[in-house]
Amino acid sequence: MSAIEPTSRPQDEPLRSRLRAEKPPSHYWRRWTDDAPAEEPAITTVTAAADTAAAEPRAAEGNAAAAAAVVANDTRKHETGETPFRILIVEDDRGQALFAQSVLHGAGMQAEVEMAPDAVIAAIERFKPDLVLMDLHMPGRDGMSLTMQIRQRPDLLHLPIVFLTGDPDPEREYEVLESGADDFLTKPIRPRHLIAAVSNRIQRSRQRTPLATAPQLALNPETGLPTRAYLMLQLGNALEEKTPGGLFFVEISGTLGLRERYGYANFENLMAAAGRQLALAAAPHPLARLNDNSFLVLAKDLDAEAMAAFASRLREQLGLHDFPVRTDETLRLGGAVGYAAVPHTFSDTGSALEATERAALLARQQPEGVAAYTPLEASGEEDGISLLDTALELAFQPIVSVAGNSLAQYQVFLRMRQADGTLVPAAQAVPAAEMAGRIVELDRQVMERVLDLLAQSQSDGRLLRLFVSQSPRSLARETFADWLLQAIAERGIEGTSLIIDLRLDDALIHSVTLRQFCNRLMAAGVQFCLSQFEPGREAEALLTQLPLGYLRVASRYATAHHDPALRDQLRGMIDLAHRMGLQVIGQQIEDPQAAAAMWMGGVDFIQGNLVQGVGSDLGFDFQNAVL
Repeated sequence: MSAIEPTSRPQDEPLRSRLRAEKPPSHYWRRWTDDAPAEEPAITTVTAAADTAAAEPRAAEGNAAAAAAVVANDTRKHETGETPFRILIVEDDRGQALFAQSVLHGAGMQAEVEMAPDAVIAAIERFKPDLVLMDLHMPGRDGMSLTMQIRQRPDLLHLPIVFLTGDPDPEREYEVLESGADDFLTKPIRPRHLIAAVSNRIQRSRQRTPLATAPQLALNPETGLPTRAYLMLQLGNALEEKTPGGLFFVEISGTLGLRERYGYANFENLMAAAGRQLALAAAPHPLARLNDNSFLVLAKDLDAEAMAAFASRLREQLGLHDFPVRTDETLRLGGAVGYAAVPHTFSDTGSALEATERAALLARQQPEGVAAYTPLEASGEEDGISLLDTALELAFQPIVSVAGNSLAQYQVFLRMRQADGTLVPAAQAVPAAEMAGRIVELDRQVMERVLDLLAQSQSDGRLLRLFVSQSPRSLARETFADWLLQAIAERGIEGTSLIIDLRLDDALIHSVTLRQFCNRLMAAGVQFCLSQFEPGREAEALLTQLPLGYLRVASRYATAHHDPALRDQLRGMIDLAHRMGLQVIGQQIEDPQAAAAMWMGGVDFIQGNLVQGVGSDLGFDFQNAVL
């Protein structure tokens, strides 16, 4: 099938009639008169310019459709001095590529063809296109992986990428957009549609550029807000230069319920609208989306009184606006705002961000929903737990294959032992660390212990696999991902030996930032497990959105042998997981009846006191442990 539909008329219709399927404007003939404007420079084609002649008969049909766009482009360029639109066409079919090139050329644009996927980055650097028109299926490398490679370059993060493909799979469009593309066009496509899609996308991209108030300003292409990286860079500069001001952490309330009620797409649209409203309230100070349900504002030259008023204004403006979520439904959002004065005594951006997050946790408990950061006199104490006087300990529980497997794998549990010998479980230690602003530090300490164990085991020639939980606040940090990748490389650890647990509730709220983290760590072989899983439309959607290897069902399914409805639900979850290539873990198995129900449901692994309780020993006999 042709890449671009040149006409909708039957093939046996006279050529003259087909050429007039899309009528050129009345003065189009002046392009060939003596006093016509100078022609645009000849288009450079990377591959096989000799094939251009073969594409010209088909392109002639598309050029008539481009006539109106040509006149509009000529007028706009004359009035504004804009340079012609530049499009890089990435397509392995030479005829289709040159046809698209001819259509775009006929519309007054500059177009270049690149047929080798491995040469695309070099072509972008040399040609500097306004837009990349990307084919999906190409030999050796598909368009999605190429798009992800392009998006890894900071200087190409906002380059518009539009896919043009004949793939009939409706799910493919979602995957393409997830890979970082901006639009998805389906073959066959009429020339007028192609020209409009390309030119409109480039116009929006060019109009967005003047919004930058500084040369370093980077904008999110979808929201127009500054990127998180840009705002953190500005915060780093403010700390280094000791510029007075305030850092504000805005957290949207009830986002888990919103996701479940309205679905992923509506939730993302809602958060984007909330960001725009907050940006208006924060202006002229920059605001960036920090993760799925929170935003960050850096406001310079504010004193303590002005910071308090600014924080209140942010929250009030959020609550006064009606946000549409469906065609017939609007809602108002609530939130909490925590803030901290900068530069204060913060040594780096991470500590400043932790302080504002801690203030936001306090703000949730305040009637006005606003709180300022105040260092605790006894730093690290909360509800009688002093993190300064505790020693980190790790405990382990075997995760055993129901079919038998010699590979040793354990769930890692955090324990904190206080000076008086009292053992504090993770359920108390983690909230205390969050309130003290030390959760990232605690997560890093746990991960360092885990990595050291894996490195020692690997050095001893023993196979070991560890499942470890980490806070979404840590995984949202780009610096945390950088540190973890470096730590794995330095120790020479086989990445597949590390599995990071992601709790379902956290993943539903932070799906975007967690997906970004997972995609980065996948390069090192790290695997991921979605824990506390229960069925639901949004929960099941996560199975396609996150690069998972394991699924741990919620603890309540350990009693499925007593409840037929729960047992059927368990079987449905396991079947769904297996169809998606995931291995399933049943947890908190305390008796043989629970283990039997899990086994009959098709579970792959079990863990619980029936197998072995939580302890400090890593000597469980996996070779002879068969259900």
